[in-house]
Amino acid sequence: MRVLALLTLLVALTGCREVRVQTFKTGMTASIGPPQIIVLRDTRVLHQYGISAPVRFNKEFGVLLLMGPHRETGWTQLIESIRANSDRVRIVAFERGPLGGGEPAAEYRTFTLWIVPNSVYRSGSVVDVVTPSGELVTSTTLR
Repeated sequence: MRVLALLTLLVALTGCREVRVQTFKTGMTASIGPPQIIVLRDTRVLHQYGISAPVRFNKEFGVLLLMGPHRETGWTQLIESIRANSDRVRIVAFERGPLGGGEPAAEYRTFTLWIVPNSVYRSGSVVDVVTPSGELVTSTTLR
């Protein structure tokens, strides 16, 4: 009877496993272009955007949200929420401009990098980034 109870508890705890997504880095990059959400599967693509991070690509992948471009200093990215189910991930994000006005700068984009375990990668899942009011910023499909 004890063995059966232990097995039931073990199965229940395994089903309740929570996936932890680590927000690794935020900042700005000199790469220009429109807002994008990029799934990083190797170091070459990560360095292409001028970002260095200790992603272990054999166990993890990166998700990079690029917003902008901007021509004045002081812009930051804010993530309001991340919600996921089996076929869709919805990220609510926006940018906040400099409070006192920024200085002129070379064009840049803000970014947020998440490191995610490979165990949650699902080909065909859609990743949408929307504003708090629900407007689509960018979208991609995992391949």
